[in-house]
Amino acid sequence: MYRRQFQILIASSLGGLIVAAHRQAWALSIADLTDRDATNGIRTALEKGALAAVALLGKTDGFLGNPKVRIPLPGYLEDAAKFLRFAGQGKRVDELVTGMNRAAEQAVPLGKDLLVGAVKSMSVTDAKNILGGGDDSVTQFFAAKTREPLGEKFLPVVTQTTQKVGLARSYNRVAEKASGLGLVNPADANVERYVTGKSLDGLYTIIGDEERKIRQDPVGTGSAILKKVFGALK
Repeated sequence: MYRRQFQILIASSLGGLIVAAHRQAWALSIADLTDRDATNGIRTALEKGALAAVALLGKTDGFLGNPKVRIPLPGYLEDAAKFLRFAGQGKRVDELVTGMNRAAEQAVPLGKDLLVGAVKSMSVTDAKNILGGGDDSVTQFFAAKTREPLGEKFLPVVTQTTQKVGLARSYNRVAEKASGLGLVNPADANVERYVTGKSLDGLYTIIGDEERKIRQDPVGTGSAILKKVFGALK
């Protein structure tokens, strides 16, 4: 009996030492990363993620065929669309939804240079915030650096595409009235600005997804700097 207790005690102590050693090794591996390595690793990861996101979204069905980023009619108008379908206007509703998503797909490739530029101008502080940040740290970085200029780039393309859909004008009229009644967010009361905003949300979402893939499997990227930096987080 005493012998068994002694064995359990030894096993428990060894387990504790192993865990402590693992934590110490993790801490040392992070500490051993230079600011230059950390910054280069994050830059490489974000540029890789941004380019992958643009490639995924900036093509036919990039938005429309992806439930995670597909752009729906907002709130009240989504409900109103049910009545339009019942009244035989389903085809026009579908045309508007398709048109909104096609507009996003055409706009996203315009953001590639701005996204890459934001990554290249990243500071050491930015890199450290992302490296030690939560799941939305990448989204926050890109939104802060690129949301406004990307919105300006996207809006003309979105406007041109949505104007081809006859129901877009009706959307704006109905949404404006609904906004006045508090039924629709004022930011969503204009179809062009609504689609532009949703395009950016979808883009940042997919960039975040791509960055998380790199964190989970840095070795699989085939990049030495990504392996070094994100491997240190394992």
